[in-house]
Amino acid sequence: MSPTKPLAGLLALALLCGPAAAADSVIKIGVLTDMSGPNSDLAGAGSVLAARLAAEDGERLFPGKKIEVVSADHQNKADIASSIASRWFDIEGVDVIVDVPFSSAALAVQEVARRREKVVLFSGPGSSDLTGKACSATSFHWAYDTQAVANGTAGSVTKAGGDTWFFLTSDYAFGHALERDARAVVIANGGKVLGSVRHPVYTPDFSSFLLQAQNSKAKVIGLANAATDAVNTIRQASEFGIVENGQQLAGLLVFLTDVHSLGLQAAKKLRLTESFYWDQNDATRDWSKRFSDRFDERKPTMVHAGVYSAVNHYLKAVADVGSTDGKAVASKMHATPVSDFMTKNANILPNGWVDRDFYLFEVKSPSESKGAWDYYKLVATIPAVQAKPRVALQDCPISARAQ
Repeated sequence: MSPTKPLAGLLALALLCGPAAAADSVIKIGVLTDMSGPNSDLAGAGSVLAARLAAEDGERLFPGKKIEVVSADHQNKADIASSIASRWFDIEGVDVIVDVPFSSAALAVQEVARRREKVVLFSGPGSSDLTGKACSATSFHWAYDTQAVANGTAGSVTKAGGDTWFFLTSDYAFGHALERDARAVVIANGGKVLGSVRHPVYTPDFSSFLLQAQNSKAKVIGLANAATDAVNTIRQASEFGIVENGQQLAGLLVFLTDVHSLGLQAAKKLRLTESFYWDQNDATRDWSKRFSDRFDERKPTMVHAGVYSAVNHYLKAVADVGSTDGKAVASKMHATPVSDFMTKNANILPNGWVDRDFYLFEVKSPSESKGAWDYYKLVATIPAVQAKPRVALQDCPISARAQ
């Protein structure tokens, strides 16, 4: 036998085993986010930092292993998000993808992960379809969704007398889902929807849409949009004097960074629902200080907190299972309550929803604020059983099989 044949066999074996051996010593977390667009403040670089903080805390669980965090900008495009996710999983050895703001991008990534039985942790996107008709056994929705925030804001405002609504809706998957879910809550609480208008994503001029909302005479103008669109709508509504003239704005998805961008004068008295606020208690303040010390003194959004919480829970499950196998880790995550500074003993439902409490806040006036980032006052705690996205749970085939 030729002496080159055993050598060739050894080389082939080395090529096969080398990458696997390397992968065994590294846990690779991919933060897929918006680094430069309209979602970059609420997610973006802050989400990358939050994942790194969780990785730093998780290192004690993995002596001799490295936890690596990589990131990429999906530019809020589903095709780019899908391409990056495929490359990460198939070529670059990424074990889990996290964040993914922009719902159409998230839905595309969910399909990529489903086919490969890989874990994906959503903190940035809002569509309740992620845990509804498009649910996956290895995907999790962590910080909020359109049904949960609608249950909080639309439900409370309608019960308080805001019983006629007109929606300004961002014309893509997220906006459609948010209006759909808020409509259902308004009607379930005895309210009426007088109309709606859909606007292009990232439009700079909302004057014609706000005029339609004014002419509807609805008591409440529901903003089924987010990020730059929500900021521009609220700012221009303030210029139109809509609130002063008797109509109420309901921000169905408004983030802390949106209020920071608007300023308290424009955002005051706006009601909104979130799963996290940096100034809730000592634990949230301690983690937020750690975050802001490394992020130009900026406070975290619920998306940033959700990224940390999700990665932290994932790493604990990997340690318990002793593997990064997607199905095994997802099963362990489902079986273990989520408990950290953001979340207190929340169960994960069969459809991947983290069954957490939410909070209804009102934005402070300038005179009420005591300093930088002191923007919210708590109106009510919305218990998990009330915030739960029931329609999504019903629409998920996995939930049906689990019953």
